[in-house]
Amino acid sequence: MNTDSHVDPTGEPGDQPGSGWLTEALTDVARDPDSISRAFAFAARRVGRAPRRPGADPSGVVHGTVDDAARAALVVALADAVGTGQDCAERLVSLYRQGDAAERRGVLRGLDALTERGDLDRADTDTDTGSARLVAAGLDLAADALRTNDPSLVAAAVGPFGSRYLDQHTWRHAILKLVFQGVSLDAASSLEARADDELDRMARDFATERRAAGRPVPTDLDRLTSTPHSSTPLSRTKE
Repeated sequence: MNTDSHVDPTGEPGDQPGSGWLTEALTDVARDPDSISRAFAFAARRVGRAPRRPGADPSGVVHGTVDDAARAALVVALADAVGTGQDCAERLVSLYRQGDAAERRGVLRGLDALTERGDLDRADTDTDTGSARLVAAGLDLAADALRTNDPSLVAAAVGPFGSRYLDQHTWRHAILKLVFQGVSLDAASSLEARADDELDRMARDFATERRAAGRPVPTDLDRLTSTPHSSTPLSRTKE
């Protein structure tokens, strides 16, 4: 389970490259929410595309990149400026639909930041709130990301937002897709809390298929079968 934040919701990268630009961009979004479109497009050029945790995640797929974090901070600034209702939802959908893969990741990481900050909590108890409409829009975007074959988008879709709001069927298939793509399950927020017997069964079926095809069984599958009746690691089980 990955307990660390996937994004920096404060928007304060300190002495990192582009920190001055990001501070200015956040101020601009607070004053003029429409400026987020330009900031989203320019983020990578200003702050770079380096992985946030190069030691553990040199590709930046699992924990994201510095431009992911910058865009997430911009999403938080947008929510602060316009609220977490329909306006914010429409703006995020537009950023996602019109953006490239990196910009789409930024929207998903921004939803993670809003989730971790508690901005979407009202959606849990009142489905008629603006926050509920933002969650509904976010779920559509996460579903789109999960239909792609881009590992970085799939990983971004199972962060704190996806872990909290994806239905169990969709979440299970997302987790298996990460394993299939060779992405560490460290990308999935609250993995142990959401794992269940059905995911255990799916993981075992996947392992059986891999062995039948003469292919290695990913060790990450063992993390999906840590139930009392699953004492033998799948990655070391023989037919």
